[in-house]
Amino acid sequence: MSAPPPALTAPPAARRGVVAHRISRAVASTARLLGILVPVFLLGTFLTYLLGHLSGRSPAYLQLGDAASPQAVAAIEHTWGLDRPFLVQYGDWLGSLLHGDLGKSWYNGLSVAHALGQRAAITLSAAGVALVLGIVFGFLLGALAAHFHTRWPDRAITTFTTVISVLPPFIVGIGLAAVFAVSLQLLPAAGYVPIQAGLGPWLSHLILPAIALSFDTAADVARQLRNGLVSAYRGNYVTGAIVRGLGPRRIFFVHVLRNGIAPALAVLGLKFPNLLGGAVIIEAIFGLSGYGVYASQAAVRGDVPAVQGVLVVSVVLVVVFNLLVNIVLNRVTPDANRGV
Repeated sequence: MSAPPPALTAPPAARRGVVAHRISRAVASTARLLGILVPVFLLGTFLTYLLGHLSGRSPAYLQLGDAASPQAVAAIEHTWGLDRPFLVQYGDWLGSLLHGDLGKSWYNGLSVAHALGQRAAITLSAAGVALVLGIVFGFLLGALAAHFHTRWPDRAITTFTTVISVLPPFIVGIGLAAVFAVSLQLLPAAGYVPIQAGLGPWLSHLILPAIALSFDTAADVARQLRNGLVSAYRGNYVTGAIVRGLGPRRIFFVHVLRNGIAPALAVLGLKFPNLLGGAVIIEAIFGLSGYGVYASQAAVRGDVPAVQGVLVVSVVLVVVFNLLVNIVLNRVTPDANRGV
């Protein structure tokens, strides 16, 4: 039997000191991450508003058409506050944004935040299910490949993940719909049902688009986890654990997984934006009226506030998700973010 961890055998004062040190280190790490991500958010919002300003679009032409007189254009732009200096407009917009107000659509005058709130639930549902599938199957495939390192299961999994990583989501989506919705009629081909209607109907409408979106995430997570675990198995601490008589299961979960999981966790922060971007095309294939469809319609109309709202929501989601990934990464592998 192995000896208990030193933190459990230390005096109470020493244990409290260890706990306080871990808490302070976690707080410091989170503060460093916020120090990086907050400027990223501010830069993203500034560029978003700047691009809308440089587009030359005006609500006057959207409401009155290209034949609008200069006087009518000036009057409408004054109503929307577009005749003020750029930095003043951006400051007011950012202040409203921090209060949850994304402005009003030039097309119909409705709240952009309200419209996106209804659409984002659909997009986040599809992307969320795809993320869960990518993590689960990626971790299973990566762990199996590492366990059978250099043997045929490892080569088979590596080949499989390489193939699925290069398949475009829209091709996979069309194939899945043709087989499971049209030919076998096992799942609906289009539409969305809120989760309030039941978990089964909700999931049945999302599973095909989620699978199509999850391939690339599962492939990259599997590859990164496999490489991380193989490298971790070569560490001296594994040899020491074997000498101390620890079982294979404890060696894997306590030593190997904790030290080899970092690359797989890190890649998730890069994959979440891809899931949001891929959802735009997948929504069109499966008839999901998510915020990707909303964004494309707004862009075609020249509805700048709506497009800016979509971009800002995307920036916020990516920043928040990366913050969560880094917090988990720092918690699981405390040395991963040291010095960031």
